[in-house]
Amino acid sequence: MKATKNQTLKNLFYKYRHGLILLYFFPYMIWFSALEKTVTHNYTPVHIWLDNIIPFNEFFIIPYLLWFVYIGATIVYFFFTSKEEFYKVCAYLFIGMTICLIIYTIWPNGQDLRPTDFKRDNIFVDIVKMIYSHDTHTNVFPSIHVFNSIGAHIAITSSNSLKDNKPVKRGSFILAVLICLSTVFLKQHSVMDGFGAMILAAIMYLAVYVPDYSKHFHKVSEKDKYQFEN
Repeated sequence: MKATKNQTLKNLFYKYRHGLILLYFFPYMIWFSALEKTVTHNYTPVHIWLDNIIPFNEFFIIPYLLWFVYIGATIVYFFFTSKEEFYKVCAYLFIGMTICLIIYTIWPNGQDLRPTDFKRDNIFVDIVKMIYSHDTHTNVFPSIHVFNSIGAHIAITSSNSLKDNKPVKRGSFILAVLICLSTVFLKQHSVMDGFGAMILAAIMYLAVYVPDYSKHFHKVSEKDKYQFEN
């Protein structure tokens, strides 16, 4: 019985061991948290004229918060459905996020766009105020919110299992666009932050999704399978 249980656990670990890459989250959060504490005053403000004509709108807090569900659901879906696509989306997101942290470290930046007075008083404004109180207005260029949203949509539209699922692809596009817009309508980011994220997203797309890694991936998978079985 014990041997059978051990074998079952071994099989589960082998099947889902690709999830170990998610441990990246811990060093990322340590690095990001350190930047949030140290980059507070001495930073370069990011601002362009478009920021002045975009009004604050608290209702965009809905898609802004849905970002967490969107990114999490995308990663979880590929974790269980395709190891190759899971590695691709993780490589895209994690390498891109690391590049963002490097930029924040080398070039401390921030924005001074947040309103201090609000025209309305409702639950959405209250949530925005709470976000403001916990999230600094620094480390904004490029926007990780925008970059990850584009990355999740690219992963979904590039997926073999979802290529014919038009409702999911359309829903993903609409949500990704709303999330990107939410960053500027909530005054969490400058439009420049979004442009920077788009440039980084294009570079990462060319690096991760354009080359054909399938042959190399299958060779590694077969090698791992042989070593596991023997």
